[in-house]
Amino acid sequence: MTPTTDLAALDATGLAAAVAAGEVSAREVAEAAIARLEDGDARLGVMVSTRYEEALAEVDAGLPDGPLRGVPVLVKDLGTYVAGLPATGGSRLFADAVADRDSEVVTRYRRAGMVVLGTTKTPELGLNASTEPRWGGPTSNPWAPHRSPGGSSGGSAAAVSAGLVPVAHASDGGGSIRIPASACGLLGLKPSRGRVTTAPSTASLSNLVSVHHAVTTTVRDSALLLDLTAGPLPGDAFAAPTPAGSYVEAARSDPGRLRIGMYTTLADRETHPACVAAALATARLLEELGHEVVPIDAPYDAAEVAARSGLVMGAHLVVTVQDRLAELGRDLREDDLEPFTRMLHDHYGSLSAADLNRALRYLQEVGWQVGAAFRDHDLLLTPTLAQPVPPLGLLDTTRPEAIYEHAATYSGFTSVFNVTGMPAVSVPAGLDATGVPLGVQLAADLGGEGLLLAVAGQLEQARPWPRHAPAFAG
Repeated sequence: MTPTTDLAALDATGLAAAVAAGEVSAREVAEAAIARLEDGDARLGVMVSTRYEEALAEVDAGLPDGPLRGVPVLVKDLGTYVAGLPATGGSRLFADAVADRDSEVVTRYRRAGMVVLGTTKTPELGLNASTEPRWGGPTSNPWAPHRSPGGSSGGSAAAVSAGLVPVAHASDGGGSIRIPASACGLLGLKPSRGRVTTAPSTASLSNLVSVHHAVTTTVRDSALLLDLTAGPLPGDAFAAPTPAGSYVEAARSDPGRLRIGMYTTLADRETHPACVAAALATARLLEELGHEVVPIDAPYDAAEVAARSGLVMGAHLVVTVQDRLAELGRDLREDDLEPFTRMLHDHYGSLSAADLNRALRYLQEVGWQVGAAFRDHDLLLTPTLAQPVPPLGLLDTTRPEAIYEHAATYSGFTSVFNVTGMPAVSVPAGLDATGVPLGVQLAADLGGEGLLLAVAGQLEQARPWPRHAPAFAG
């Protein structure tokens, strides 16, 4: 096996098998990934920080003999920590913050034998559907450098789509795994609430809607990573239902004939014809695979979901900023936060505990509304995004009005499943007229990740997708 391009063509499962068989050494894999990252970061702007020398030293010292021994991975720089690396959240306010320990999900990566090479960019504190932080600069989409990679896991998605690493950590509080997966042509699974522990993050309110997993090029990689990272720690505030078996086995299984409800429009916004067409084409393919797809109305009010879930995340933002200022021993300065973040901070800081309680009550009602749809349907099918991937600069946080005008367009189909805690996955579904990826979303009832992986596996086999952006494919 040679070199960099051959290694870049392998998914994480295949790469681990090559290392285990002695076809390539873990040192060679790490060195090749580092070379790709140095070139790719210069072209795309994906990285926040690196630990290349430390990683090579860990490889030389001997890695745990886990299922992904020798596989390089990147970690999103938002609420997930790699000991010794900056923990900035894409914000100037946290520019000199350094993690003093690994997050539990990173510990589980290491236990599996993975090699952590660094951290990836995110919009400031995750508050944008595009990865364009003013502190650190934007990340480009590998399919079209002038277009967004999505957000908030845009750095991770761009790195995987460009083949710089086979998989990368991502998190999702309103679509932040699924949106960049759709934008970059990847598989992006948001697990059920509580499936992967968020320790040591204690952001309990935001963790009601935000979950951790990964962006991958294949279904089997997503399944294996979930097997390796799933499970609560004692004392976690909530945990997902225990799965019946492994997710790798679920991804290979026949789900049987399913009844799938599909909606492609939301009451408060227009869905682009290309996004509708991707969902309809996927519906036809699912029917060819033996499933029944039936049209339904969206079982929620997208505008109300956005408003009430925004309050939950806004409360987290206020506390995050206040606690950081207490650490620094000073007041908030004009250049600490981007204009959009500052506006959110000031607005949500003016609301009361009663406002937050009402929002939480409403979101529980939404859970029951959406849950009712699963009485008659095994899965739900939607476009992932209501509009094709935006150009860089459209979601400009220096112009809050631009975010308010456009942001809901990119989370209307996704954020409801953060509110309900239900799992959802974005699956590649072709390209738009400009050659940039489109995705479709499948959602299941709480605990239904195995079913989603099984159906995603069927789609992957019936309609294989390009693993990497053409400009970066070997």
